Amino acid sequence: MQALLKLSKAIDWFTAHLGRWLIWLILASTVISGINAVVRKVFNTSSNAYLEVQWYLFTAAFLLAAGYTLLNGEHVKIDVIYGRLSRKTQNAIDIFGFTVFLLPMCAVILWFAVPFFLQGFRSGEMSQNAGGLVRWPVYLMMPLGFALLLVQGVSELIKRIAFGMGLIEDPTAKKAEKSAEEELAEEIRRLAEEKPKA
Repeated sequence: MQALLKLSKAIDWFTAHLGRWLIWLILASTVISGINAVVRKVFNTSSNAYLEVQWYLFTAAFLLAAGYTLLNGEHVKIDVIYGRLSRKTQNAIDIFGFTVFLLPMCAVILWFAVPFFLQGFRSGEMSQNAGGLVRWPVYLMMPLGFALLLVQGVSELIKRIAFGMGLIEDPTAKKAEKSAEEELAEEIRRLAEEKPKA
């Protein structure tokens, strides 16, 4: 089990670092959207490529960050009953959910998404919109995103089993330490409050 926990730790490290970089895709999408709006209003011109690259970037951020969302426990849950159960029961539900639903669902989507991507890649499929982009990069996001979610799901399953065996602390407990982003935000708030009023 210790080898599996090391694997889980490595997966978590990779997912956490990847998630921190993916936020830049949202920024890039927003900047491109703003530039496209300005160019359209000021110069009365536009390109479908600008519109398509926005949703390519958003698709990449959404799909590639699914594992990061799972790592941080920020995925959508129906908490009406689950939240009232004991931690042991919640852990059993998590193990059941990962084993019966999440991991098989990821495997099935990969089964269909990989050939779909390969077909688009081999054919060089282009957007039907004038000035549109090649489609395979956005098709790649589906198998890549679900592969990352599958790997993170395996890590979460390992941690839940280890917790059930009493080998580790509760993996769902929120950590007391703050992220670098939270520390920066707090420092900015503190400096703003200390700024002398004019």
